[in-house]
Formats: sequence, structure tokens, C-alpha cells
Amino acid sequence: MYRIDSLAETDQLAQTIGKVARAGDSLVLTGDLGTGKTTLTKAIAKSLGITQIIKSPTYTIIREYTEGRLPLYHMDVYRVGKAGADLGLDEYFEGDGLCVIEWGNLLGDALPMDYLELFLTRLKGSDEKRQIAFHAHGPKGADFEKRILERWPDHG
Repeated sequence: MYRIDSLAETDQLAQTIGKVARAGDSLVLTGDLGTGKTTLTKAIAKSLGITQIIKSPTYTIIREYTEGRLPLYHMDVYRVGKAGADLGLDEYFEGDGLCVIEWGNLLGDALPMDYLELFLTRLKGSDEKRQIAFHAHGPKGADFEKRILERWPDHG
């Protein structure tokens, strides 16, 4: 478990993720409403060199941003849940970019076999403080976690 006490620290985590991400990495963001999943994704996009406005894909399910160092495939599967298996998400998971999946835990078996999950918990009494836990699923997810923790300032 790691603690983030400010938006600046959230940005540091996002910058690290953007710097170490490789094609085919998948990051599942799990947490209640208001825990900062979309905020973190926006900062990851910025660290990848994406200058487009990042919007929550709540109603579109998937937004593609291709102008950065790596393509970013930003997904919000809250509304589709396990029906996500019918959306052809494998093409993204096995693709040439970074997949960031909000509410990915709802996909069940439709998730890739190999991914890194970040659990975000908002700490009471603060809009900026979060607790973050990493859980790697598979060797590729474990490698992604290791790359992040080795480069994340003051947390690795």
C-alpha cells in the first residue's frame, strides 16, 4: 500500500506510468466514484505526450488517443460489465498501446490474462489524499508494476 497526499504526487505516479509503459500493457483502475481514476488517466495521457483533451469514456466506452509516445486506449466499462466480452476488447489488450481500463474489475473473464490493477481509495477528510495498492495479474503485469515502482520517486 502506498499513500498519495496531493495532486502533485498523483501526477508523479502518472508520469512514472507514462514513462515506463510499453505497448501491450494493461492497467485496470479500481475504486469507488470520486477516487481519481479519470484524473490519473488524464495525467498518464499527458506524460505520454498526448495533448488532446481527455474525456471520460463513460458513454462511449472506449476513447483512442494516438498522438503520444504510445497510443492510449482509455476505457470505462462501468456500463457494460461482463458484456464487455462482446466488444472485441482483445484487439486493444493485445495492441500497440497502453490500455487504461476504469472499472475493469467488472469485466470478469473478459479482462486480459495479464494486467496490472491499481486499487484507489480516497482517504476521509481530504479531496487529494489517496491510498493506492498494486495487484499484478500474470508476469507481464508483475513486470509493469516493477517498472513503475523502480521509477516512482519516493515510493519505489
